[in-house]
Amino acid sequence: MIVQNSILRKKSFAFAIRIVNLYKYLIEVKKEYVMSKQLLRSGTSIGAMVREAQNAESDKDFIHKLGISQKECDESLYWMELLKETDYLTQLEFESMNQEGIELIKMLKSSIVTSKRKQSLSPN
Repeated sequence: MIVQNSILRKKSFAFAIRIVNLYKYLIEVKKEYVMSKQLLRSGTSIGAMVREAQNAESDKDFIHKLGISQKECDESLYWMELLKETDYLTQLEFESMNQEGIELIKMLKSSIVTSKRKQSLSPN
């Protein structure tokens, strides 16, 4: 399971902060309220689910919560791409956030695969 000061925990929290700031920019400057709200929900829930995974009741629950976090991350990438394609985000604004999201997805996938491998090796 994830240790309290894990890189995944720190990165998902930092990503959530960037998402909140992006949301504020989108509603205040760009006057975009619908897609930005969706991005806010999915982008902040990534870290929330990582935190929940830390308190999982079992290995299976841990994997499940990380899986939800992975799906939320992928959804966030979708909303960012849509915001870029509809000219609410510039290419530069998009690339920075998108790269961070891709890194998070890779870390989540890796954690899930490692946890599943450990789970299959442990005797029950």
